[in-house]
Amino acid sequence: MEHTAEVTGIGVGTSEDGSNVPAVLLAAREEYLPIVITADQARAIQLGLSGEPFERPLTHDLLVEMLTEFGGAVDGIRIDDLADGTFYAKVDVEQYENGEPRKFVFDARPSDAIALAVRVDCPITVSDGVLDRAGRHEDEFEPERIDDFDDER
Repeated sequence: MEHTAEVTGIGVGTSEDGSNVPAVLLAAREEYLPIVITADQARAIQLGLSGEPFERPLTHDLLVEMLTEFGGAVDGIRIDDLADGTFYAKVDVEQYENGEPRKFVFDARPSDAIALAVRVDCPITVSDGVLDRAGRHEDEFEPERIDDFDDER
C-alpha cells in the first residue's frame, strides 16, 4: 500500500563529527520519513517549496520546462524502496501525442524526485515497506531543527 506524503521541510541533524546533516522530512501515515540529502539538494528542494524565482533556471526548473515543452507532465513521484540504507524513487510522467496519453516511469534519487514534485505540485507517495523500516514518530525530532536549512549553522 502507498501513502500520500507531504514535504514538511528540511531538517538538520548532527553527524558524528559535529557537522550539520540535512534531511528532507516527509509526513505520511502519521509519521515522519527523514531522507538524508546533500546541502545542494536541500537548497533545490527549499527553493521549490518557497516558490522564489531564481535568476537563471536551476536543473529541476529546466527539466520541468523541457518536459512541458515536449508535451509531458509529472503525474507523481513514489518513494518505493529502501535497500542497504539507500532510498529509491520513481517519477511517473505522462506525455500526450495526438490526444493519447503515454505513461513513462523514471528511476530517480528521492531528492531529485521531491525537488520536481514541489515545483509541479504533484502527489508524493511512500510505500508501507519504506515507512515500516524508516518512518519515525514526531517525538524523535526537535522542532527548532526542522527550520529552513542553513549550511552555515
